[in-house]
Amino acid sequence: MGAPMSDQSMNIHPALKPFDPESDEVIIRPLGDGEGYWVGACSVVYDPVDQTYYLYYRAREPRPIRGGKCFVASSKDGIQFETIWQTSKEALHTDSIEKGSLIRTPEGRWRLYLSYVDPADQRWRIDLLEANHPAEFDISQRIPILDAAQTHCEGIKDPFVMLVDNTYYMFVSYAPGSDQASTAEKEAMHATSDIYNTGLSKSSSGLATSSDGIHFDWQGDILSPSSSDWDCHATRLGSVQVLPPLYLGFYDGGPSHLENYEEKTGLAISLDLRHWQRITPQAPYLVSPHATGSLRYLHPLELTGEMRYYYEYARADGAHEIRMHRIPKV
Repeated sequence: MGAPMSDQSMNIHPALKPFDPESDEVIIRPLGDGEGYWVGACSVVYDPVDQTYYLYYRAREPRPIRGGKCFVASSKDGIQFETIWQTSKEALHTDSIEKGSLIRTPEGRWRLYLSYVDPADQRWRIDLLEANHPAEFDISQRIPILDAAQTHCEGIKDPFVMLVDNTYYMFVSYAPGSDQASTAEKEAMHATSDIYNTGLSKSSSGLATSSDGIHFDWQGDILSPSSSDWDCHATRLGSVQVLPPLYLGFYDGGPSHLENYEEKTGLAISLDLRHWQRITPQAPYLVSPHATGSLRYLHPLELTGEMRYYYEYARADGAHEIRMHRIPKV
């Protein structure tokens, strides 16, 4: 169940009081039972043109498989989904696939911004797939978008893309680089193909902007881990909800690399999408009552009569599944 928040955060919107995920609907179940089997890192879009929900998610299995597959599924009710596209880490020659951001452009094109481990240097990167329909994505035609070298960091992943006033905003998790790191330290950072799991770097949030959604300019850090609170290792801004005049950000936080993969959800607010203030400093906004307490990758979806929140949720057996929470609009 959600943890207590400050008065400031409670006043943002009355419907955003912490909810009980135990009563929510299960949308996607993992490929197996027990620790290491996860589905999540979801991105969901409702297309009013064909009145269909489209859901991106990745499936993970215990090491050494890790993030082996990702999917796009469609649904007429946003609950019962059927796979229409998928790919595997073998198709990308990568050790792991992670979160993607699925959007439909104003021109009617579909885009999937996909993060995975770059086989060239074992650092996270982001590419783009584009098609007339999500079922037509072609992994062989992906377009490079951002990598560690472009952003002078040690890895960049987990994109969330939104279009505001003709500008594409891409929020990412990135591992800050260090000019002082030795060659041996650099090798240690990427020996497991996941720097966030080593304790040698923190997980911070950065921003890149673009006029066309393809050529992005790196804007730098926008939300850093705290100095000593529950989110002092990770503040991964994973999605944004528009609540005029504010933007409400949902971020995944954790106190150390030992809780990498098991983060909880925190809240932050912004007036301009560039300057963010954490409003859950004492405790997460939402946690699972089971296992590690992980509840992460929350994605809001605004519909005509309600808000929906899709998220990754730790079960009692340690596996992660995707659930969905509904809030009627008031």
